[in-house]
Formats: sequence, C-alpha cells, structure tokens
Amino acid sequence: MKKLMDRIARLLLYGFALMLSHSAPVFAVDGKLNIVTTVSPITNIVQNIGGSHVKVTGIVPDGTDSHTFEPLPSDVKTLQAASIIIVNGLDLESPTLNLANKVKNPATLILQLGNRALTEAEWQYDFSFPREQGHPNPHLWLNIALVMRYAEIVKDQLIAMDPANTASYQQNATIYLAKLQKLDQAIFKCVESIPENNRKLVTYHDSFAYFAPRYGMTVIAAIQPSDFSEPGPQEVISIIKQIRETGVPAIFGSEVFPSKVMAQIARESKAKFVDQLSDDALPAAPNHSFIGMMVHNMTIMTEALGGNPTCVANIDASNIPF
Repeated sequence: MKKLMDRIARLLLYGFALMLSHSAPVFAVDGKLNIVTTVSPITNIVQNIGGSHVKVTGIVPDGTDSHTFEPLPSDVKTLQAASIIIVNGLDLESPTLNLANKVKNPATLILQLGNRALTEAEWQYDFSFPREQGHPNPHLWLNIALVMRYAEIVKDQLIAMDPANTASYQQNATIYLAKLQKLDQAIFKCVESIPENNRKLVTYHDSFAYFAPRYGMTVIAAIQPSDFSEPGPQEVISIIKQIRETGVPAIFGSEVFPSKVMAQIARESKAKFVDQLSDDALPAAPNHSFIGMMVHNMTIMTEALGGNPTCVANIDASNIPF
C-alpha cells in the first residue's frame, strides 16, 4: 500500500512539474522577460511599459508592409526563445502568427492586443478591409484612446507574468498613460484648428478608420484596394470625382506604400499630395517613439488641411528612460 501511495505521489509531483513547465513564463538568462513583438508602435509601447525588466525584439522592420511581411528564417529562434509574443492581432500579422504557433514554446502566450481591446461589434470595415472578406481594419493604434487600452493590457499581462516587478510596471504605465492623455488632447486641438470643411481624409492605405471618428474627421476615400494592389482606372476616376466634389485640399500617401497613382490623383483633382504620413514607421531620433510618430503625423496633416501645426509642439515625444 505504501509503495502504491509513493508511486501516486511521484506521479502527482511529475504532473505538477509538467503543468508548471507549460504555464510558467520563460525568462531570459539575465532574468528579464524576453518579449517578441511585431510592428514598431507595439514594440515601443511594450518597451515603455516594461522598462528595464524586459528585453523587447520587434521582428517587423520599420517601413515594411506588416500585412504581407513574411518572417525570416532567423526569426524562428527569436520566437522559440520568447517569454511572450505580443502582436496587434485582427489579422494584421497572419504569416507571423502562423509561424509562431508552429515553433513557439508551448508555455508561451500570444497576446493579441486588438482582439482584447475591442469587441467584434466594434471592428471597422472599409474599402481596404471589406466586411465580405472577413478581415477587419487592424489599425487601432492611430486612435490614442485605444492605445491607452493597449498600455493597460500590456501592464496587466507583465504584472501577471512577473509579479516581483509590479511596482515598476505600474509606475511606467502611469507615466506613459499620462503622456498619451496629453497627446490625445493635443490631437483634438489639432483637428479643431482645421477649418470644418477640410476635416476630411483621403489616404492611400485605409489606416485611419479608428482615428477619424474619435477626433471628428471623415475618411472620404482610400486608394489601395483590399488585395494591396494599385486601384483600377474606374476606381481612380471615382476618387478624383469625390475629391473635386468635396473640395479636399490635400491627400495623404504613406511612407510604407509608395504610389505613383496618388500623385496622378492629386494632379487631376488639384489637391496637394503629401506622402509623409506614417502608418507604423517611427521617426528618427530624438523622437524615435510611437508618440513621436503621432506628433509628426499631426504636424503634417494639420498644416496640409489648413490648421495650426503647432498644436502638438509641446508634446513630450521621448521614451521613458530605463
């Protein structure tokens, strides 16, 4: 009987150890959470919250189309070593997620921020992301209220995985959320400075579906079709007609999606063509941050639409030091 009980006890201990190996976070050699992310805004948000207690590796390079990015063979080892993989979700990084699910440690969680931040009823569909194809617009991070949700989700997850550093994660989140709050308020002021008839957006990629309704702007058109090709002649003619009818003073291209068609549309519609907006590429130092990207975007957008570009002049675009 004693031998049977001992055997049962050993089996229970083995099962408990096995359970821990599949649920406990994997720490890097230096004791930091080894976090793998995708696009630069998310990488930067996570780094600001995690500070000195995390090592963050973003695998989607700046200036790369995150929708079609295919991970490199070298990314396999990076994903295998991750304590946690934090992505935007909402089908933005499907190739990366497919690879991660194949190669990651069974204990490693994949945290999809967009899927946590919004309910399915709140998903946006549009020209580049039509409902019938089933892929919602994933560009939540251009709406600062949703970025604040991202920051809260990241903070809570890091605390759950690394409770010993709870105070640090909470302090960083408090500082970062205050910076985001000021940015959010400044964007409202930027839009208020734009003449009401000019608060319209024509962009190449449909990145501003969550931005526009929050800040009182209207997306008139997006140029890029859902297959990420160039638009056909009839679509171009329709967009030119829309721009002429609405009197949009400027249309906006993307650093990530260069397009000769945008320049043609601008010429024929008599609108100014501005190709300096960034969907997810961060600016150079000293403002190499998500907040810096948004400050850059709002300066460019506000001036092109006839508003006051100094609306974001006092925003602190620096990262939290660690």
